[in-house]
Amino acid sequence: MTATTDREQDGSARAADGIWVTFRESPPAVWVMLAGVVINSIASFLQLFLVLFMTERGYSAAQAGFALGSYGGGAVLGMLVGGVLADRLGPRNSILISMTGSAALIGALLYAPNYPMLLVTVLLVSAVAQFYRPAAQTLIAELTPPHRLVMVTAMYRLALNIGITLAPLLGAALATISYDWLFRAEALAALGYAVLAFVALPRRPRSPGTTAEAAAVPVPPKSSYAAVLRDRRYMFYLVAMFLNSIVYVQYVVTLPLDIAKEGLSVWWFSVAVSLNGLLVITCELVATRVVQRWPLRIVAGLGLGLVGVGYAIYGIAPLPAVIIVGTLIWTLGEIIGGPTLFAHSGLVAPPHLRGRYAGAMHAAFGLGTAVGPVLGAFLWFHAGRAVWLWFALISGLAVVFGLIGFGRRTSDPAAQHVLDPVDGATSGPLNPTAESDPTPARRGDESS
Repeated sequence: MTATTDREQDGSARAADGIWVTFRESPPAVWVMLAGVVINSIASFLQLFLVLFMTERGYSAAQAGFALGSYGGGAVLGMLVGGVLADRLGPRNSILISMTGSAALIGALLYAPNYPMLLVTVLLVSAVAQFYRPAAQTLIAELTPPHRLVMVTAMYRLALNIGITLAPLLGAALATISYDWLFRAEALAALGYAVLAFVALPRRPRSPGTTAEAAAVPVPPKSSYAAVLRDRRYMFYLVAMFLNSIVYVQYVVTLPLDIAKEGLSVWWFSVAVSLNGLLVITCELVATRVVQRWPLRIVAGLGLGLVGVGYAIYGIAPLPAVIIVGTLIWTLGEIIGGPTLFAHSGLVAPPHLRGRYAGAMHAAFGLGTAVGPVLGAFLWFHAGRAVWLWFALISGLAVVFGLIGFGRRTSDPAAQHVLDPVDGATSGPLNPTAESDPTPARRGDESS
């Protein structure tokens, strides 16, 4: 067995493919997945307009807030269940169940006769609607060579962010007609994604290297989330994702509270949010073309760390310039680290557990976005502007956990399906950009 050096395992020996060549040479099913994500996310109105819908129907603000909280809880549950479905039924079937089921439940929401029924429906629709996330992550990992997975994940995030950016504008236009039409449009979009998946997605794709993987490690007859829990490094990574999402969500929770208290115009909050969205949409793909060549630990640590630095800067002074600089820095962290952090499950998961690894990752991040608003409001009311130092500390912990989680996995049984690029020997996780590809790179395309 030929041993690999740290430099080889970090993947600094090979240039990664560019944006266009990665997209052009991806299987058509990946293109369909990206289109489906845009369609689905651009019509994701329920969470945005649930409170307004309920208050218009005569429910109290407290009832509407509790329903919104149940939506978040259902989403976390749905991601975990979605991971199981993706492993057992395959990504295509999971997406079909998610889209058709959520369309039916959204329609039922309009006819819920009372508050308990409406609450149950909200919980179910949020859970079922999230089944597709682990399935999409699993399908992309199955269809994409490891050295291109970070770039394809960046494309997935771009599709998602485009939809999320346009959803409030389209939703506001439909809401002026009626909330019935708003939610009917969401249900129709989900059905459209289902039709697309039924027609164009493969039933159970074979990923690049599947034969070699199967020879390296036999698929066990049973699998569960217990296998994910036994992957110690992956658990550190999940904690990092959880802590990072707690901090990340503060731009929509603590930042507006701080701006309002200091007497600044709410316009500066809008500038910060718009600046983040604009930069992520326009710059993340281009930045990924560069950072995908770097060692994974450096990318993850830098991404997580810059988020903490950006939020710490908010604590310097309640000035517009400080808000802009802080937003620029934590947005840079998101741009640098986001694709790598979200691609990690596909790089390290055994083939038969890809759905559960992806489900655990999405659930950890989703749980952080649910806990973050509560923790942020609590700390802000009790610690004042020192709240930003607390969040910088939490980001520091995320960096520590992330660096451990992205460490070498040569002794980790959960990662033993990955093959050493030198001689086919079992080794640590592939760097998605620089490990040797089983097929020769087309150098003429690297400038794309």
